[in-house]
Amino acid sequence: MKKDSRIYIAGESTMEGKALIRLIKERNYKNIINLDNGEPDLTNYSQVKKYFRDLKPEYVFLFAGKSGGIKTNQEMPATLMLNNLRIISNVLSVAHKFKVEKLFYLASCCVYPKHAEQPMHPDMLMAGPLEPTNSAYATAKLAGIELCRAYRREYGDNFISAIPANVFGPEDDFSVKNSHVVAALIRKMHEAKQNGNSVVEIWGTGKPRREFIYVDDLADACQLLMEHYSGENPVNIGSGTSLSISDLAKTIKEVTRYKGNLYFDSSKPDGMPNKVLDSSYLFSLGWEPSIPFNISAEKTYEWFKI
Repeated sequence: MKKDSRIYIAGESTMEGKALIRLIKERNYKNIINLDNGEPDLTNYSQVKKYFRDLKPEYVFLFAGKSGGIKTNQEMPATLMLNNLRIISNVLSVAHKFKVEKLFYLASCCVYPKHAEQPMHPDMLMAGPLEPTNSAYATAKLAGIELCRAYRREYGDNFISAIPANVFGPEDDFSVKNSHVVAALIRKMHEAKQNGNSVVEIWGTGKPRREFIYVDDLADACQLLMEHYSGENPVNIGSGTSLSISDLAKTIKEVTRYKGNLYFDSSKPDGMPNKVLDSSYLFSLGWEPSIPFNISAEKTYEWFKI
């Protein structure tokens, strides 16, 4: 991307979209079309087509699509799947129609099979059944990866994809219904501290391991791949470190300065046993995360309190 390239971030209201817009503004990219034009309803093909026809983006980052934690995935699988499929289909087909220079699609680490060997590598995709609690959403995200490949193979479009570790940071969704694990734990422990509750209940056994990436580090990696990667296989974007949910909860307890006890409810689902990514290709490009987990968790909590 040149400093005056026309750049569109599809999903400007997501924490990933906001982080990328902040980053590339700081790096003096001067033609981010979101800043003056907002974005259309990405589930509406006619609106997406008009947006691309009128504004002619050259580089597109696709971060949009509804998501949520285990509870949301269990209660709204059709809603999540349809929303993501519509957005993926609309944006990729219109990007092809208007001949964008390059498109970057961000998937989700839930696309890997439930019992994939650790750390997970893109070669393992579709090698086994998905985690049942989020299989509908994961199938839509897999479709995005495969559609990027399909456009490359059939038309030669420069569409690439990436799979992030669990993303967190400022602008995350901290709502009861839609939050992912870091945001959910921050909210729960903050509220327990405010209300004087002696126990915080956490779903599952606490045993599964997860890899987390701070949203500012994710944005940096996404820009790097847009600049330097043009292969058809997705690239993992991980931090290289992982935590059990139990250790994560203890860290969030320290960050929020909550003094009560943690109760792990093993009658509730754990989700995937482990989700740790093999990000060796990304690291081979010279990229590494810039912020340790405990510091990024502190930054996230400080933002949440505002």
